[in-house]
Amino acid sequence: MSIWWSLHLRREAASVPLARRLLLGAMEAAGVDPDTSYDLSLALGEACANAVEHGGEDSAEFRVTAYLDGEKCRIEVADSGPGFPPGPVRVVPRGSAPTDAEGGRGLRLIEELADHVHFGNRAGRGGAVVSFDKIVKWRADAPLALTT
Repeated sequence: MSIWWSLHLRREAASVPLARRLLLGAMEAAGVDPDTSYDLSLALGEACANAVEHGGEDSAEFRVTAYLDGEKCRIEVADSGPGFPPGPVRVVPRGSAPTDAEGGRGLRLIEELADHVHFGNRAGRGGAVVSFDKIVKWRADAPLALTT
């Protein structure tokens, strides 16, 4: 069984915890292990915070889409800002930024929490897209877990 949802959220700070709470609620209802849900919600929070901060002056919203299918969860956050600069996205290497630095840690954190990450730009429309996957661990009483 699979579920998916998509949200269009205002580009404001209050949208970040809202997106995290919606994801955590969906994961709990589906029976996803709390540690997996927490990792996904932290990564989602970082991606949403980036969309709020860099999503473009003329854009009032950004989009979050989540898919839970079988043993994998994929989350995508897309905004309408300037996008990533041309070329490979450079993530701050671990240990190279001071621990009190405010910028540059979010993409690194997403990479560490997810199993597969893609940073790119929306084709033809402008804006950044951050997508990440994680293999799902299920609770023993999970209603949506696959039985083999």
